[in-house]
Amino acid sequence: MNNTFNAGSDVIDGQYISRYIWNVEHSEVINSNIKEVWEIISKERNLESFHPFCSRNVIERWGDHQSKDRIEYLNGLVYYREFCFWSENTGYDLFIKDLKGNSSFVSWRLTEGDNRCSLSITVYPYIFNMGNKIFNAIPFTFYIRPRLKNYLRSVIKGLEWHMENNIPIQKNYFGKHPWFS
Repeated sequence: MNNTFNAGSDVIDGQYISRYIWNVEHSEVINSNIKEVWEIISKERNLESFHPFCSRNVIERWGDHQSKDRIEYLNGLVYYREFCFWSENTGYDLFIKDLKGNSSFVSWRLTEGDNRCSLSITVYPYIFNMGNKIFNAIPFTFYIRPRLKNYLRSVIKGLEWHMENNIPIQKNYFGKHPWFS
């Protein structure tokens, strides 16, 4: 099976041209400067240090807008990530794809503050997010959005915990997630 995919037709200058209807975003202020946060989130296999639902983060290629890796979740799910935008101390964009070929778009952004920064992760998930708005509104709003928001909160809080403690976060540290634990 070919586990690569072409993001080029959906991206212009690092900005996603939306084929999705909605997104889910979560932001947190982290008590570290932007360079320290970037150093962690741009490091190879970074998810193994702070992602509470990641079992393994396997690198295919790393360090720029053509980075590719694989996330193996605690429950055995596997997703492939292909980066399409990478800017030092700013963030990156990527497409994440499951084994069936379903693709979501994810954007990580850093904003500098007074010796701290804000990290925002925005996800345009594929599920209940393409096609008919009326049909998809209720399941997206009441099923996808709250679970994805909880997931994003756990990932960012995991990063913050890792930066404060300088050791890898324990799995399911903020509680189990129904999709990934």
